[in-house]
Formats: sequence, C-alpha cells, structure tokens
Amino acid sequence: MNKKMLGLKKIAFQGELGAFSHSAVAALFPHDEALPCESFEDSIKAVQSGEADFGVVPIENSLYGRIADIHHLLPESGLFIVGEYYLPIEMNLLGVRGASLSDIKSVQSLSVALGQCRKFIADRGYKKINAIDTAGSAKQVARVGNKTAAAIASKLAADIYGLDVLANNIEDASHNTTRFLVMSKNDIKAKPNEGLVKTTFVFRVRNVPAALYKAMGGFATNGVNMSKLESYMVDGSFTATQFYADIEGHPEEKGVQLALEELEFFTDFIKILGVYPAGEK
Repeated sequence: MNKKMLGLKKIAFQGELGAFSHSAVAALFPHDEALPCESFEDSIKAVQSGEADFGVVPIENSLYGRIADIHHLLPESGLFIVGEYYLPIEMNLLGVRGASLSDIKSVQSLSVALGQCRKFIADRGYKKINAIDTAGSAKQVARVGNKTAAAIASKLAADIYGLDVLANNIEDASHNTTRFLVMSKNDIKAKPNEGLVKTTFVFRVRNVPAALYKAMGGFATNGVNMSKLESYMVDGSFTATQFYADIEGHPEEKGVQLALEELEFFTDFIKILGVYPAGEK
C-alpha cells in the first residue's frame, strides 16, 4: 500500500459491519474508520462525494468469478484504482455466548456462504436459512440470543456482535479468495521499478475483422503479461462490447508503451483505470 494512503479518516465498503469487505478494510486500513454502505453504488458515491477517503470493493472471487455490476460501475465512476488486496475467505460458525456445536439446530447466512459450507452443514444435519448477507446473519443471531441458532460469517463479525466461534474454517474449498480494489478520487499512480505493478484499463475494439486478436498481439510480442481479460455489454447492447483488462507492468515501461500503442490502433476507446502496486496472493 502506498504511503500516501496512510492516516485517513473513512473507508467505504458495501455491507454490514463484520462483512468480509469490512475484513479487507481492516487489513488495509487498520487505524481508520470503516464506513458501511448498503450497495456498491453507495460505497462508490461516498468516495465521489468526499464522505469517504477511499472505497474498498470486491472485484472477483476465486470460486465464483467476477462480482456482478462492478465492471459496469468502475469505468463510469470517475474514480481510480490505487491498490489491490487478496483476502482469504474463511467461513466460521458463530453462536451466542455459551453455545456449543451440539446445541445448534439451524444455521443462517448468505446463500453463497451456505453453499461453500455444504459438507459441514450436511454432516451435522443443520437446517439452512438463507439470509441477505453474512454479517447481517451474525447480527441477527446475536440479537435473538437463541442457543440453537448459528450464523456463518467472519471472525470480525464474531468480535463485533459478541458471538463465540464454534468452528473455524468450515468451508469446503480452502482456496476461496476474494480480490478487492482500493478506489480513490485522486489518481495515485505507483512508481515504475518499485516492485510488481498492475495497470487496469477498459477498451472497445474497432469494427474491423480480427480486431481483438490483432489488438492483443502487441502484448504478446512485447512480453507483457495480461493477467485478466473480460468482456461485457455496454448499455445492454449486443453490438457494444467493452473489454476489461489487467496487465503486469507500468505504462512508462517500454514494452507496455509499445503494447498500448498497438492496442490504440485497433480500438476506438481506451481508458486507464489505475496503475497500482500488485497485491500479494
């Protein structure tokens, strides 16, 4: 994380206090105030308006792919990507104080979280209750105070809502990781030659034969690794496809410069969203 990011006041994220996005905020900005927002749009608006200094948004998950809506929101937000963070997602069974595993009869959480802990739940015969999110489930279990009810959520949620962790790391897949981006109103670019740097951009290719294939050729011939390339429709149109890409390298590096120049020849729109230090996976 760039030193310019230290000493901030408010960091916006989507979800309740104790959500996994809150855990990412706590890891990135341990001494600052987390600002929970109801939606991704609200967290971005908080940064746009100056209510928050930065936003931390999930972009993709190793099991479920990209996070819905984020690819559409970021290019139009006017914000810049200034950092990234990979958060291992560790699911935990949380119960009220004094409860034990043998007390639990039902478990509630976000449907995705319940699905990720399918084996643990099935082995114990717990009744599953779908909820809006993980942290909200923990909050609900704490409020009701029923020893037979549990939630699947983060350890941070257990701390916030005064719950006991009855079982750790109950997810079926141990490689579950979510990638988060740090968003800012200010374009805080990473410096070249100071560790691994990523550059993220969006583009639209020109309506010529094999335009995408030719546009990508410049990255291969100049030795630039493209770690991510995804397409999505613009304004719900099947004829307007935009591409979202991550590359390893800084725009000031010669190979990246040449690759971007070649890309420009085959596109009618390019927008760099951020040049930032690569996170540790």
